[in-house]
Amino acid sequence: MDLSLMNKEQKKAIRTTEGPLLIMAGAGSGKTRVLTHRVAYLLGEKEVPARNILAITFTNKAAREMKDRVAALVSEGAENMWISTFHSMCVRILRSNINHLGYENSFSILDPTDQKSVVKDILKRRNLDIKQHNPRGIIGFISDKKNQLIRPEESIRDAAAYPDTLYSEIYHDYQQILYRNSALDFDDLIMLTIELFDKEPKVLEYYQNRFQYIHVDEYQDTNHAQYRLIRQLAAKYRNICVVGDSDQSIYKFRGADITNILNFEDDYPEAVVIKLEQNYRSSKNILDAANAVIKNNTERKPKALRTDRDGGPKLQNLVADSERGEAEEVVRNILDLSGKYSYSDMAILYRTNAQSRAIEDTLVKSNIPYKMVGGIKFYDRKEIKDLMSYLKVILNPNDDISFERIVNTPKRGLGPKTVDKLKAHGQNTGISIFEAIKESDFIGIPKTAVVKLMGLVDLLEKLQQKARFITITELVDEVLKTTGYMEMLEAEKTIESRSRIENLEEFKTVTSEFDRDNEISDDLLFTFLSDMALVSDQDGVEDDSGVTLMTMHASKGLEFKIVFIVGLEEGIFPSRRVAYDDKELEEERRLMYVALTRAEDQLFLSRANSRMIYGKTETNMQSRFLAEIPETLMDGGSSFEQNGFFTSNSRKKQAPKRSRVVTNNSGVSFSIGDKVEHKKFGDGIISAIKGEGDSQELDIIFTKVGVKRLLANFAPIEKKE
Repeated sequence: MDLSLMNKEQKKAIRTTEGPLLIMAGAGSGKTRVLTHRVAYLLGEKEVPARNILAITFTNKAAREMKDRVAALVSEGAENMWISTFHSMCVRILRSNINHLGYENSFSILDPTDQKSVVKDILKRRNLDIKQHNPRGIIGFISDKKNQLIRPEESIRDAAAYPDTLYSEIYHDYQQILYRNSALDFDDLIMLTIELFDKEPKVLEYYQNRFQYIHVDEYQDTNHAQYRLIRQLAAKYRNICVVGDSDQSIYKFRGADITNILNFEDDYPEAVVIKLEQNYRSSKNILDAANAVIKNNTERKPKALRTDRDGGPKLQNLVADSERGEAEEVVRNILDLSGKYSYSDMAILYRTNAQSRAIEDTLVKSNIPYKMVGGIKFYDRKEIKDLMSYLKVILNPNDDISFERIVNTPKRGLGPKTVDKLKAHGQNTGISIFEAIKESDFIGIPKTAVVKLMGLVDLLEKLQQKARFITITELVDEVLKTTGYMEMLEAEKTIESRSRIENLEEFKTVTSEFDRDNEISDDLLFTFLSDMALVSDQDGVEDDSGVTLMTMHASKGLEFKIVFIVGLEEGIFPSRRVAYDDKELEEERRLMYVALTRAEDQLFLSRANSRMIYGKTETNMQSRFLAEIPETLMDGGSSFEQNGFFTSNSRKKQAPKRSRVVTNNSGVSFSIGDKVEHKKFGDGIISAIKGEGDSQELDIIFTKVGVKRLLANFAPIEKKE
């Protein structure tokens, strides 16, 4: 096998085949290439039978890619290897042996919807209110216990207080139901495989003899159950190769245990440790910054990434006056770079999905295509659509599309049959669902449902009255409270529900900005909803060539020529909740390290001196992670006064009041009534100019596509004579 293109450490990792091996692979160090060549080396040079090799990855996609790459390196044998995820491997083992545990070999695997149904049935049988005991939260509780290999009996015995005592009993009922149905959930696949090996030593011995050479990728992301399973399989031959990076362990919230990789040498004292520190991705300045940040962590295996690439551009330090200004400065730089790089070469990373809103607005108004990874576009998220539907019904009760969305959200015990009867009556008599409810006594709807429907009508009519006298932000608060929507999310107590609450709070940033510029009036809600319809127009943003927006967690394993990291402020990143917890803070720093090392050519680090998030304006210090990067690696941070930005040593200049005329970055002035031509939308006329300074926006009525709202500075338009 030709290893001439490998560096010294990579060659050693490939050729070290006997005994325990820890490959500590830094970001961009070619770990996947090493792992696939090592498997191919075992097959080709060492002539190990394919059936004796096991390789475990964390995703099916990674498993397929590894199998394809190994097949390209060897003439035959790759198809007989087990290259799979933990769960896929366990399914294969249990299919042949689960009868030892009393299950049918033709067991079924529950999906999340099935799990929810089982828990709902248990709650119903126990006469427990589903609003107080959310099924998703209970499923999360059960999953956590299984990942720690805690059986129901142990959970009941060790439960200290309510609700753990109750949820442990529900866990017991849940597991009994699954057993009676010969059904397993995803967590059972690993837990029951371990139980099988403990109960049937001969079965364990069979798989130990079969898998004499074991490889585990992303070892820093393994949880306790996965760790135990690998320990069992490798116990006989101890030819275990794990690949990972303690500096990229960022999934503690999913159960990942960093001590699995940190304690590898304690588990296997004879282990060989090889560090892959040669980076083939990033420029020297980017790597020096990443090394400077991560060295502040104590829970790690020390290493330092290096590269043969030259220093490259210094890291750009962007300081804005607000989150809106931050988005505009990011867009300015994207446009400046668009001549040299394509949009698909660029990524914007943030700590939480709620931060994407200002960036999305600015990209849309600047006609820059973008795509979301690991998240849904802000205005497309379910909770935002639900809230907008309530506001639309308050404005126009005859909006059946919006009404149908909210009639049973939150759950009011109104089934689809009830809604169908209302719709049918409305269609027959030519009235809306809202009006049909007022006649529901006469169309065969049960009295209990009628009472609930009339209660909803009464609630909406009261909100209609209030909407005339309060701000949009106050109206949003009133909707979330009186409809029970916020109470529903708070009761779920899941990661997903917390994220939805954060997004609803972030929506108040939008309403607060609107309220600041508009006085209370009878048509305030109409104006707001009209504005929102323009801002959230997503035409053309699904282009694959767009700028990528994602959380830092979602960026792991990816790379881009240009990376913008936004929101680098204390309280945002690192978040306020981890500021005084050393372990959590180190995980946040590892996340910063992951974000930094996604960049190949150029890196922009951005923060705002004041930020409105979750409906509140905060003034935060710069992130400590920024302070950990040497000044010699940074460029920027000087005054951006001409663009409306400032640092701690300068003050923002007040932008002159402009309501009728605006001048864009090209020096061309526009007024209401000007005829213009847009590169994509064609001919149009300016109907309104809104906002101040660099945030000024143009409402343009285009002949082909109707009204669009664009940022004046970035709109690709030309004035027509």
